[in-house]
Amino acid sequence: MTLDQNHFSVFVIALNEADRIGATLDAARKVTDDLIVIDSGSTDGTQDVARAHGARVIHHDWPGYGRQKRFGEDQCRHDWVLNLDADEVMPDALIGEIKGLFAGGKPPFDAYRIPIAEMFPGEKAPHPLGFSLAPVRLYRRSVGRYSPSPVHDRVALPAGTATGKLRGVIHHYSVRSIGDQVAKLNRYTDMQAADLDARGAHVSTWRLLAEFPANFIKAYIGRRHALRGVYGFMTAMNFAFYRYLRVAKHVERRLADKARREGRL
Repeated sequence: MTLDQNHFSVFVIALNEADRIGATLDAARKVTDDLIVIDSGSTDGTQDVARAHGARVIHHDWPGYGRQKRFGEDQCRHDWVLNLDADEVMPDALIGEIKGLFAGGKPPFDAYRIPIAEMFPGEKAPHPLGFSLAPVRLYRRSVGRYSPSPVHDRVALPAGTATGKLRGVIHHYSVRSIGDQVAKLNRYTDMQAADLDARGAHVSTWRLLAEFPANFIKAYIGRRHALRGVYGFMTAMNFAFYRYLRVAKHVERRLADKARREGRL
């Protein structure tokens, strides 16, 4: 039995992703007739690339990660939705699994977690022992919605909601280059520091000492980047610096606020 493509929508948020969004959309088109790209102001022609690959493109100024994905949910024609990032590609095995899930009618769960494996430059397939996350990405938006957080993009489900997990793995091509990754993390930590302030959080300055070494160990050993060669080491270093930078920017904001209150700025 073939998939009835009216069962679910696929939506993608994007900004300056012309070099990699095509592969994401080509794979997504195999499972849906409702493919949407939410673009927040690309200047590299992402919009034209997306249209050429069969997507309906909608502009929406950037309000933060969770809020942009909530906007994307609202543009979908169907209750069932699948969310992908512009640098994530579904391989054939996952596409076949999703088709099978809908081929028999209503899926048994209201939400499904899908493993996501980071692909380093030069890798053709996920490392068999590599680390992967498995967030909810396929779900009924009448049951769960993305959290409106400006920095976190997680689907919030009612307490007690049972979720399924797919075997197939999304391939996440997140690293264009080390420099691009550092620039992205620098922008992201600006947003995280602002979010910590907005929530009234107070991260101890002692975290400045532990954040880098603890998170390098977390990535290099805990997330098994040690198995991934030179890129594994460099990515673990970037992850550790990113976690340190988030705390450092938060502490810096606090010190600047104190100096202003005391008339020293």
